[in-house]
Amino acid sequence: MGPHPAVAAIRLAVRRVLHDVLTELTDRPRTPSGAFPCADPRTGAGTPPLVLVACSGGADSMALASALAFEAPKLGIRAGGITVDHGLQDGSDQRAAEVVVRMTALGLDPVESVAVRVGRDGGPEAAARDARYGALDEAADRLGAAAVLLGHTRDDQAETVLLGLARGSGIRSLSGMPEVSGGPGRPGRSHRYRRPFLQVDRQTARKACMVQSLAVWDDPHNMDPAYTRSRLRHEGLPALEKALGKGVVEALARTAQLSRDDADALDAWAAEAEGGVRDEDGRLECAKLYALPPAVRRRVLRRAVVAAGSPAGSLFARHIEEVDRLITGWRGQGAINLPGRVEAQRQGGRLVIRQG
Repeated sequence: MGPHPAVAAIRLAVRRVLHDVLTELTDRPRTPSGAFPCADPRTGAGTPPLVLVACSGGADSMALASALAFEAPKLGIRAGGITVDHGLQDGSDQRAAEVVVRMTALGLDPVESVAVRVGRDGGPEAAARDARYGALDEAADRLGAAAVLLGHTRDDQAETVLLGLARGSGIRSLSGMPEVSGGPGRPGRSHRYRRPFLQVDRQTARKACMVQSLAVWDDPHNMDPAYTRSRLRHEGLPALEKALGKGVVEALARTAQLSRDDADALDAWAAEAEGGVRDEDGRLECAKLYALPPAVRRRVLRRAVVAAGSPAGSLFARHIEEVDRLITGWRGQGAINLPGRVEAQRQGGRLVIRQG
């Protein structure tokens, strides 16, 4: 008799991602069965790759940890875990220690708890996210991990799409979370983070924990109406489903994938077009920018502003719209001030973007 359907679903999702990781590690030696061999104790040759799971102790990440612990050994992969103590609640260090015990009991090794200090930039949710990814990056670098698995589900994806829609930041915001990324603002680690559960709903992950008797911790912040995502989860999405019927979450997740495909295509177009709108000195020519389709032109402008030193996470659609008006609505207006002390201004038919 096979595993419970919920357990089978999460294991299959993780197995697919692990196969992807192995496929990308084409320079590593393989056994005839396709698995990586054990390391030679004298030379270290053939060391199996390490994949980490970021585990908060909640149902989603505990289901992910259990699936990784089950699937990784069959593929010759070492499986470890990291839990991040944000220090935002009393007793958070004790809960992190409990998560370490639970991951160790699953057979994960190495397992660590990392404490972080959460700042204030961008609000509490963004600051916690930045601190968390910073800790995960540090741990992955130090341990030499090939990938870090994150437990975001299809429900999380739907919430992300709605939050992007509320910000009005364009099609990229509607793309939600990618299955593979380097984390926010971390393009140098573009293949580090994997999200196996983006096609798995939250209820399936919780069911998988229940049938495996895995203890889970429900973060009270997830119920706190002070947080935007919490209000959306417990008020906004239920209201949409009541008004529109079941299937809203699935539809939003599909929207994310379709939007991502479109956004990726437009980004590639913009990257190719950028070289053709610069003069021999590398300056952007306004007339050539004007001739581009608006969606492509704004992407070219965004790329130029980020390259000049403006933090991508602080650059919103309204900023790019202001710069775009220097091209499409030129009336002699002055310089545009942008995040990161970057200025954009029009001079002699050229768009000059630089730190002021």
